[in-house]
Amino acid sequence: MKIEKIPRILIGASGSGSGKTTVVCAILQALLNRGMDIASFKCGPDYIDPMFHKEALGLESRNLDLFFNDKATVNYLLAKNSQRADLAVIEGVMGYYDGVAGKSYEASSYDLARNTKTPAVMVIDCKGKSVSVLAEIKGFKELEKDSGIKAVILNRISPMIYEEIKELIEKSLAIQVLGYMPVLKECSMESRHLGLVTAQEIGNLREILETLGTQAEQSIDLAQLIKLAQTAPDISFTAPNITCGDKVRIGVAKDKAFCFYYPDNLELLSEMGAEICYFSPLEDSKLPENLQGIYLGGGYPELYLKKLEANASMRHSVKEALKAGMPCMAECGGFMYLHEAVRDKLNVPYKMVGAIEGESYYADKLVRFGYIHMEAEKESLLCQEGMFLKGHEFHYWDSTNAGDCFHAQKPLRKKNWKCVIGNADLYAGYPHIHFYSNIKAAERFVDRCRMKKIRI
Repeated sequence: MKIEKIPRILIGASGSGSGKTTVVCAILQALLNRGMDIASFKCGPDYIDPMFHKEALGLESRNLDLFFNDKATVNYLLAKNSQRADLAVIEGVMGYYDGVAGKSYEASSYDLARNTKTPAVMVIDCKGKSVSVLAEIKGFKELEKDSGIKAVILNRISPMIYEEIKELIEKSLAIQVLGYMPVLKECSMESRHLGLVTAQEIGNLREILETLGTQAEQSIDLAQLIKLAQTAPDISFTAPNITCGDKVRIGVAKDKAFCFYYPDNLELLSEMGAEICYFSPLEDSKLPENLQGIYLGGGYPELYLKKLEANASMRHSVKEALKAGMPCMAECGGFMYLHEAVRDKLNVPYKMVGAIEGESYYADKLVRFGYIHMEAEKESLLCQEGMFLKGHEFHYWDSTNAGDCFHAQKPLRKKNWKCVIGNADLYAGYPHIHFYSNIKAAERFVDRCRMKKIRI
């Protein structure tokens, strides 16, 4: 067992739309402006905020998820990815106590703060409120004795009444008020389109982030926030047993259409001996040379259907590789890409790889979403029959051929369904997987690529 001293803070909120992301970005930018080395994390399975932190702030943000991973693994990933940081900042998810299935604490911000012993700061939305925020703060702080809530930041409050409200809160509730953020209409980070960051948008984002960072420096007590983070106790963890074998080249699709990857997944594959070779289904004419496996992640293929169809040589290259038996893992957007066609919102079909029979089509609603337990009913690239995975789905496109390799069950709910097309060389389906939920699945993927020795 190892022990690490990691100053850390979790920033939560009473619910989505409270301005949590804006406040977190303001704090991160202000700390970066001070020259600090920051580790950034997101509670839950979301790809968007970590992507945004990386693209806009230059931070390699990671996910910490107590549904996917047990306490020991979460502590390991927190420690592993914070080793060289001066401070770790964890952005919460939804409301502070909102967890699995919308009716439990499991995998909530509170659950993460409690299990990692991280001091929590609540962002309180003060729009349309004054003294009433005391009741809100009191309720969150006292709902559970171990709430971990040590301080608050008041968002969207007038500087004219801030000091008065601050005095009331600290006098009545014995909790620190670390500052405030005023209404900055031009700087809202909540309504960006799916977190998509293009090169053209970066310039504007830099201006927004600098404005937010400057404001945080002026109206948030960063020194006290850092001091609070330093009160976090040491983290104890045991590193998992990861076996590294001979080098194996795995091609990973990475561009605007395919960008949803957990960095910890890719690093785990590397630690097992994988040489990650990035390629673009949008821009490259064919797969990289001498590949032994393919990983097609999720993303936004529906936004680039014309360009994906036009790149016929890449589609042919992928199809031929799979026909030859090259192991392939495809999640959500990657799964869509392997179909014969994907239909857009107007029901216009666009040719895709054609390695999987059927079409992916727009369902005009959120089809299946949330966490799932997955039991393998047939052998696939990742699992033997009877093995278990934990997954997450969130998509508006469905498929005429979603697969029946796994039985998916929503936790704490009755809803279940079949999913994933699989065989010894293929895992292709809508569920996203975090490899640390079952490291043996990652081992099977890498070992199969190594064993097949197919090089296209």
